[in-house]
Amino acid sequence: MPVSSKRPAPPAPEPLSPLVDAHTHLDACGATDAGSVAAIVDRAEAVGVQAVVTIADDLESARWVTEAADWDPRVYAAVALHPTRANALTEEAKTVIERLAEHPRVVAVGETGMDMYWPGKLDGCAEPAEQRDAFAWHIDLAKRTGKPLMIHNREADAEVLDVLKSEGAPETVIFHCFSSDAAMARSCVANGWLLSLAGTVSFKNARDLREAAKLIPPGQLLVETDAPFLTPHPYRGAPNEPYCLPYTVRALAEVVERPAEELARESTTTAVQAYGLGSCRS
Repeated sequence: MPVSSKRPAPPAPEPLSPLVDAHTHLDACGATDAGSVAAIVDRAEAVGVQAVVTIADDLESARWVTEAADWDPRVYAAVALHPTRANALTEEAKTVIERLAEHPRVVAVGETGMDMYWPGKLDGCAEPAEQRDAFAWHIDLAKRTGKPLMIHNREADAEVLDVLKSEGAPETVIFHCFSSDAAMARSCVANGWLLSLAGTVSFKNARDLREAAKLIPPGQLLVETDAPFLTPHPYRGAPNEPYCLPYTVRALAEVVERPAEELARESTTTAVQAYGLGSCRS
């Protein structure tokens, strides 16, 4: 479902290349068919974003992102049920996700994980026990397919770490839109997991995250838009799209006091290796 905003879309940033948007939602950005997908990735490619990974959060979306990945060679997909929708993980849904996860252009199992923010606030939101069971199932699927596990973690550091410890983490683990503090970053880095940073790192009030970002070494950093959400400063609240990724990378460069061009190259190399992308030059 496209996300509406009363603010105009941000202007195109100065190009920064190479970049890979490690996590976006093309359907929520308004894409519906091959033409609209191409238009979004054309805008992204014009500023240096060579590829995008579009993410499912329910069963209908899982089918759509898999199809979208076949429409354009710059698009890859990830499939799972979002933690808040874990109560929809029926046996039928498992069968569908398992089948889609085998598709060669599905490069990750996700987004899955734990969300302690929404239970009790959102009608129909899966309870923590349901989320935990679904998370464990997706972990097993990632192991069986040999594909990265993409984690959604909202106010659930302890819960996510507990499940990963009890189930055993797959070879490649990606914390999408990493939003935790330095202590969690140290734990993830020590385990060899990848941390993907979104527009939140540009928010001036995200002090803990900005400190955590300084701890991510080369080889464990990814960058993403999570579009149409989390548009980077100074366009917060405007609709986000993959073409906005250079804004986030340049904001991150200021935080970690490193050249944006280096972060772009390093994060693209990591994305290519982690996802096994075939159409990017790092």
